[in-house]
Amino acid sequence: QVRLVESGGESVQAGGSLRLSCAVSGLRFTGNSMGWFRQAPGKEREGVAVIYTGPGATFVADSLKGRFTISQDKALNTIYLQLNSLKPEDTAMYYCAAGGSWSDREIIDDFEYWGQGTQVTVSS
Repeated sequence: QVRLVESGGESVQAGGSLRLSCAVSGLRFTGNSMGWFRQAPGKEREGVAVIYTGPGATFVADSLKGRFTISQDKALNTIYLQLNSLKPEDTAMYYCAAGGSWSDREIIDDFEYWGQGTQVTVSS
């Protein structure tokens, strides 16, 4: 079965950094579109970043470019999200997803597989 397991979320102060990990199993890693989404209570789910695994093409939401970076480790079947200069408004549950459409110009919310999420809390 397909399994996506996120880790790395925790409470940090504004201005801090964090690296989230998502390990995938039961699914071919290379040549798959994967991404990170986030959702805060009472708000809609929003796309954060996507990556086409293998070749490594990436796209980060315009509002987050310069602070967030998505990357991969093919040997570990893992993608990462580096979060820098964190702000209180970044507080949310962050979800890893796989099996979606690929675009290098937008994040399309049609992913088939989802992890359980990891909580990121940023205090002021």
